[in-house]
Amino acid sequence: MTDVTTAREIEALLFAASGPLSESDLARRLPEGADVAGALAELAARYEGRGVVLACVANAWRFQTAQDLAWLMTEEREEPRRLSKAAQETLAIIAYHQPVTRAEIESVRGVQASRGTLDVLLELGLVRMRGRRRSPGRPVTYGTTDGFLEHYGLASLTDLPGLSEMKTAGLLSMDLPPDFAVPDPNAPTLDEDPLDADAPEFHVDYLGENEGTS
Repeated sequence: MTDVTTAREIEALLFAASGPLSESDLARRLPEGADVAGALAELAARYEGRGVVLACVANAWRFQTAQDLAWLMTEEREEPRRLSKAAQETLAIIAYHQPVTRAEIESVRGVQASRGTLDVLLELGLVRMRGRRRSPGRPVTYGTTDGFLEHYGLASLTDLPGLSEMKTAGLLSMDLPPDFAVPDPNAPTLDEDPLDADAPEFHVDYLGENEGTS
């Protein structure tokens, strides 16, 4: 099957879809053996420079208005819910430090985290509860959602601004310590269990073997 034929089929699917579709979503709906990646490349080239373009967000594909024409829609779009400064700071910490607990968020911000701030981010679908830390109390960890990537137009977390980009934008001081580094949200995490993990419960003595008994 040619890429042109597959591209037409993908074009129809994306046009009718209520949200972005991943390559696996598309493959399940197309004839067996269809070259999804090749057809997407052909389709992206076909729409390049047009008023509607093919974009990848959160590892899924959708048609959207070209960014340089977004101003045409300003009068017709609903006013988005504005995030407070505390919510923006909390969201940034979660994005770069995930998985992160409430206590860790407070440690980075230097102030106590308001429950309402996290509730707003959860309600907006930008943040999710993703697991539990393997530490005393088993605190919940938080991470970003695909909705976060879609909202900010990111294909994946690797597209988050890096150190040099944030310096250029004036978001970071130019005289940072030489050992300063931007956290990597894609780094593997070994001290977290998913919320839906069916792990056996057992007693752990976090006080240590040297703790005396009465």
